[in-house]
Amino acid sequence: TAFSIMVLVVVFPIVNTVARSFRTTDRQFTLDNYLRLLDPTFLKILWESLWLAFMSTLACLLVGYPFAYRIARASAKMKPWLLLLVIIPFWTNSLIRTYALILILKANGLISTLLMWLGVTEQPVSFMYGDFAVFMGILYTFLPFMVLPLYASIEKLDSRLLDAARDLGASGFQSFWHVTFPLTLPGIIAGSMLVFLPSLGAFYIPEILGGAKSMLIGNFIKNQFMVARDWPLGAAASTILTLL
Repeated sequence: TAFSIMVLVVVFPIVNTVARSFRTTDRQFTLDNYLRLLDPTFLKILWESLWLAFMSTLACLLVGYPFAYRIARASAKMKPWLLLLVIIPFWTNSLIRTYALILILKANGLISTLLMWLGVTEQPVSFMYGDFAVFMGILYTFLPFMVLPLYASIEKLDSRLLDAARDLGASGFQSFWHVTFPLTLPGIIAGSMLVFLPSLGAFYIPEILGGAKSMLIGNFIKNQFMVARDWPLGAAASTILTLL
C-alpha cells in the first residue's frame, strides 16, 4: 500500500538517521555528535548555507514571478510554448546542466566574451569557484520549481477583480499589492519551499561551480559520509538540516 511505501522510503530512513546520530562509530550511545556541531566552523557553514538558500529563493521569486505572470496572461496559442521553455530543463539531468554552466562562467566563457566585446574589460574574467557561481547555479537549476507553482496560482486569478480595483481608482501597483499578491501568496509559498529546501541541502552545485572555496552544509554532510567516513557526525548534521 501507499502507507507501507511511505514508511519504507521516508519514515524508516529518517528514523535510522536520527538513531545513528546518537551513536559513536562503535555503536555506543552519545550526545557528542551534536556537541561537535556547536563548533564555530560548522555554525559558519550553516549560516552561509541558510543565507545563500534565502538569497537564491528571493532571486528565483523576483525573476520567476514576472515570467509566470506573462505565461498566465499569454494567449492560448503562446501559453504551451512558454510553458515548454520552463519544462525543457527537466529533460536534461541537472548534473549535466551544472557542468554546462562552466562554459558560461569560465574565463573566455560566454559572459567573459560578452564583457570583452562590450569593452567592459580587456582581459578574460572568470566567474568560477566563488559564491557568485554557486548562486547562479542554484538560480538556474531551481528557477522552474518557482515558476510552475506561481503560474498555477496566477492562472486561477479572476481578472475581474483587477478590473474592479482599477474601476475603484487603484493604480497598477495598488492593484498588484492588494489583489494579485495576496491571492497568489499560496503559489509564492509553495515555490519558495520548493526552491529553499533543496538549495539548502544541494552539494553538487557548490562542489562543481564553487570548488574548494564553497563549503556549504550539503558538502559538509556528503564529506562526512563519503570522505571522512564519520557517519554519526554526518547523521547528526543531516538531522539538524531536516529539522530546519
